[in-house]
Amino acid sequence: MGAFRTFTDETLRETARHGSAGYPFAYYTEDIWKFDFHCVDWHWHHEVEFLYVARGTAVFRAGKERIELSRGSGLFLNSGVIHRYEADASNEIPNIVFSPSLLAPEESLIYKKYIAPVLHGGVPCQRLDPDPAWQKRILELLLEVFELQQGKQPGELRTVRLLMEIWEILGEHLALDPEQPEARHLDYRQARLQTMMQYIHDHYTEEITLENIAEAGSVSKSSALQIFRSDIHISPVAYLIQYRLSRAAGQLCDTRKSVSAIAAENGFSSAGYFCRKFRQVYAMSPMEYRKRRSYGKND
Repeated sequence: MGAFRTFTDETLRETARHGSAGYPFAYYTEDIWKFDFHCVDWHWHHEVEFLYVARGTAVFRAGKERIELSRGSGLFLNSGVIHRYEADASNEIPNIVFSPSLLAPEESLIYKKYIAPVLHGGVPCQRLDPDPAWQKRILELLLEVFELQQGKQPGELRTVRLLMEIWEILGEHLALDPEQPEARHLDYRQARLQTMMQYIHDHYTEEITLENIAEAGSVSKSSALQIFRSDIHISPVAYLIQYRLSRAAGQLCDTRKSVSAIAAENGFSSAGYFCRKFRQVYAMSPMEYRKRRSYGKND
């Protein structure tokens, strides 16, 4: 199994800090295959993200979007979009995550005229390929940014200059329309989804029904089912079980509590039911998972 987890708050906002207050920019190289379930699970962040597939393949999901990314392709992910990455084999995904305020102060003319239109233009993501030419140019600039981060000397000024050029190309070629009805509908649906997910995260140790989850989002049970299946491709109850299992998996790694105690603390009606569900998802028993993860920590 994987060696990494994604940490989020109760609204699925990623809790990791990307860069610093003075320089809100971070560079990473990920192998999605090493994460639990071979995916970077559902999360969002205020920062924007650019990634490139240097080796292997990956699948990106956001709402109804499912984008298959192959070697040499990339992706722009806008601010505030709930998303997930999946892999069916080892890969290498260099990526950058940064606050738009890195490019210009929010109260400035530059931000209002050039940065904000992309952020609020109704485009949640954009696949980047070697053809057409404008996307190829963005990929070339991204590779320059990555190379800078791998150097021994700080390259903050050059990095920001490259990001500004990338942003200018995006603004010229994306179909931006902040009044787009579809964009407003996406925001409404995502807000409802986040509210229902937050309810699950707050009450997963208790007995929860589909009706409880729907009431938390002020929608009908059928609407709750539709929102979950449309946006994260899983039912509310299945997501509840998956969340309980992920919390239990964390306790298996981080505590020495018994399996029965962990099952009870995470909302499972019995240790037997917990073990069956755990094996279905992780393809091993809770104790096997604990031994493998403990072994990995000692390497």
